[in-house]
Amino acid sequence: SYRVELHIVLVPSSPSGKLVQIEYALAAVAAGAPAVGIKASNGVVLATEKKQKSILYDETSVHKVEPITKHIGMVYSGMGPDYRVLLRRARKLAQQYFLVYQEPIPTAQLVQRVASVMQEYTQSGGVRPFGVSLLIAGWDEDRPYLFQSDPSGAYFAWKATAMGKNYVNGKTFLEKRDHSCDLSVISRILNAIFYSQESFEGQMTEDNIEVGICNEAGFRRLSPAEVKDYLAAIA
Repeated sequence: SYRVELHIVLVPSSPSGKLVQIEYALAAVAAGAPAVGIKASNGVVLATEKKQKSILYDETSVHKVEPITKHIGMVYSGMGPDYRVLLRRARKLAQQYFLVYQEPIPTAQLVQRVASVMQEYTQSGGVRPFGVSLLIAGWDEDRPYLFQSDPSGAYFAWKATAMGKNYVNGKTFLEKRDHSCDLSVISRILNAIFYSQESFEGQMTEDNIEVGICNEAGFRRLSPAEVKDYLAAIA
């Protein structure tokens, strides 16, 4: 004889039809440190605030702007532990693609795969949605790409966007800036840091700001000395 068991997963929702757990995840993102991404004709800039928890904390051991492949990198707003899980998954997905096709994964393909992982966690039993939004920057096919992926698994391509604390003011700030394609990556870095300055708490230094750039040479995180130079240029 065979025994059949029926498992029913109840997903809490509001009368309006919204999934409450996703609303909680989005609230965690909105309370996170501000992050911004800006696309130029010759690259993409990612910038974010890196809060110092204590003077005893080793800031060199953990980064918010991280590479996924040589030509793709990302930053987050929200819960750091969730970000690290997605970072490891993204790197694994990129490596799996390379092993199959013997070429680097296109940015849009990686974003789609990572967003699918995030979406699965909104409907699987025993797990909760990731409390994090991602900005993913990449360069392939001789052009830059910038995507944002949310806890629901939705993802969008952007010219410039902001997320985290005061993200509404950040987007308003970015909308007022010139996004013509002839601006250099350096100008975009300055704009990104300008946005961080408007929503920044306390004095901004090279120790509490992280900046990454992605262009035809690949993705890299700027050193504290390079960030200090950019801060001096807009002081």
